[in-house]
Amino acid sequence: MTMSFEERLLAFHYVHPRPLNKWKGLLEHDPELKLFQDWSLRKLAFCLNTQESQAARILQAYRRAITMPLTASYEKHFIKPISYLHPAYPKSLTELIDPPIILYAKGKIGLLETKRRIAVIGSRKASSYSMKAIETILPPLVEGGFAIVSGLAKGADAMAHQQAIDLGGQTIAVIGSGFLHPYPAVNNALFKEITESHLCLTEYPPYVKPEKWHFPMRNRIISGLSEGIIVTEAENRSGTMSTIEHALDHGKEIFAVPGSIFSPLSGGPHKLIEEGAKPVWNGFQVLAELRVN
Repeated sequence: MTMSFEERLLAFHYVHPRPLNKWKGLLEHDPELKLFQDWSLRKLAFCLNTQESQAARILQAYRRAITMPLTASYEKHFIKPISYLHPAYPKSLTELIDPPIILYAKGKIGLLETKRRIAVIGSRKASSYSMKAIETILPPLVEGGFAIVSGLAKGADAMAHQQAIDLGGQTIAVIGSGFLHPYPAVNNALFKEITESHLCLTEYPPYVKPEKWHFPMRNRIISGLSEGIIVTEAENRSGTMSTIEHALDHGKEIFAVPGSIFSPLSGGPHKLIEEGAKPVWNGFQVLAELRVN
């Protein structure tokens, strides 16, 4: 049976889940993914920017993957793969240096067409202050039609997702693992609700387990999807601040919630304010900055 380009792409991504920029050499030499199986290992390794031994493992795994019913398996688990060529793929992600070549989606795919999206992020150790801030800031944003984007981590992320749901709004979660291994386990009920009634995205095939380096990669997608980013509590050195670095690289609006000068979790927002982020304490300020009527 003849495979389509999308099927070959899915099979290769299954064994080599890397961003689009890591595929550049391969796609330049074989844009339809029809020829590389007949290349020398030296050429394949060159195009993938890896060692020949690794190229051999990738090729062997790919030959197994093309015999697997990946499309049927994804459909069975209500997973929709969205390649960088798909009409539903968010155009804002193409502006990244390293856009995901495939987004795996569960839930309401139509949320990718939502024009207004804003990220709300903060510390995994967020206090009740973050919860109060989120309860104050989010209502005008949800009422204004914004989907709330976050990373489904403990703390501020989970608070933001749950508040958006409680307000009757929409939320998009971006996770750092495949759908068969949602993380953290404490948010499993929230993960289930989002995948059923909202939208969850990942750039990793379903079998991929969470790894610590996946989360900084996930952060660029959160930033790429959003018009702006609201930071509640965060320490100076944290994953939250890495998301901000991605946002600054792409000219996104940064909003920071001021906090107690005695709390280490105020260090991140205060540093951002010092560097030019807009201090906010209600959602109407965000709407005004984004020029929403």
